[in-house]
Amino acid sequence: MDVRDEFIPAEEFATVLNRVPQVCVEVVLEGEDGVLLAHRTNEPARGEWFWPGGRLYKGEQLEDAARRVAREELGVEVAVEGRVGVYGHFWDSSRVEGVDSRHTVNVVFRVSRVDPDAAIELDDQHDDYRFVTGDEDGLHEYVREYLVDMGLRG
Repeated sequence: MDVRDEFIPAEEFATVLNRVPQVCVEVVLEGEDGVLLAHRTNEPARGEWFWPGGRLYKGEQLEDAARRVAREELGVEVAVEGRVGVYGHFWDSSRVEGVDSRHTVNVVFRVSRVDPDAAIELDDQHDDYRFVTGDEDGLHEYVREYLVDMGLRG
């Protein structure tokens, strides 16, 4: 099956998001200093430190989506190390006009940089990044959930 990544007109996309969950793929990039969180500039979760992620395209394999997300949002090539889990997220906001809330089904992968020295280059959805070890306070509840499942937080 061919990957269908073409633009969906805003009104049509809003109709879909108002009726069904959106399947997303997120990446937890591991490094020497912990796991990467990126500071979001758009909804949902604007202003939060969160995992890079995005929607799964029709016909796209899950691991291919994880590699694409890392390339597009972090500017790095990654190796997929394994799956953290599958999560359901409920958001009271959305960046899509006509959509007041979002429901996402998130398939989360642990990844590592193919070139450990490759610099992180964020896309316009993020304005900063940091590495965390799991014991930091103030992390988003979904981030804490992943960290617990990864054994990085009790």
